[in-house]
Amino acid sequence: MAFAVLARALRGVSPAGAIAGGVACFLLLGGAGPGGFLILALLFAMTCGSTRVGYHGKQVLGVAERREGRSAWQVLANLAAPAACAAIFGYTGNRAWLIASVAALAEAATDTVASEIGQAGKAGSTQTGVRMITTWKSVPPGTDGGMSLPGTLAGVAAGLLLSVIALALGMLPVAAWWIPVLSGFAGMLLDSVLGATLQRKGWLSNQGVNLVSTLAAAALAYAIAG
Repeated sequence: MAFAVLARALRGVSPAGAIAGGVACFLLLGGAGPGGFLILALLFAMTCGSTRVGYHGKQVLGVAERREGRSAWQVLANLAAPAACAAIFGYTGNRAWLIASVAALAEAATDTVASEIGQAGKAGSTQTGVRMITTWKSVPPGTDGGMSLPGTLAGVAAGLLLSVIALALGMLPVAAWWIPVLSGFAGMLLDSVLGATLQRKGWLSNQGVNLVSTLAAAALAYAIAG
């Protein structure tokens, strides 16, 4: 509850988003233990930090996050999968579910940081370095399905950092440290593909894309670890 209140006070989430985040936090803490809570806090810090990078330019481009923070649906789209996996781990004791939970969190970190850093280009610049994943044509920052090298590298670094911290907290076996990194990266690529196709056609919302991507990352990690 205190974490949800803090997240709201920092304007990282809306009031409804704080409630959704509090529920996810409870499931992660109850299922994965203190490590799950600390990883969630790290994800929140990385999300808030990357959102504020180049914020003025993002406002000009019309892609900046709302001042009141992420909504409940945005929060659940990123945290429903890891929270559910943590709860299943707490019930079954099957460590593959814990690895899947970390992988889903790593995907959320990788995709969010990659998107926010990739959108931090100069407004009005024709040399954005952002390319559509399906056609590789240059597109404006913030375009669904667009990817940039700085954003991708920053996203992978975020997923790697989260996985290393999870390893240090004893949530991952040493031999499995790479699984969340790989799964998070794969989920980010899927997110971009879905954004360039289904989302651009209006068949899937951004929240839907995020939910599918975190679920895919968790499924891939579970398949590898299991």
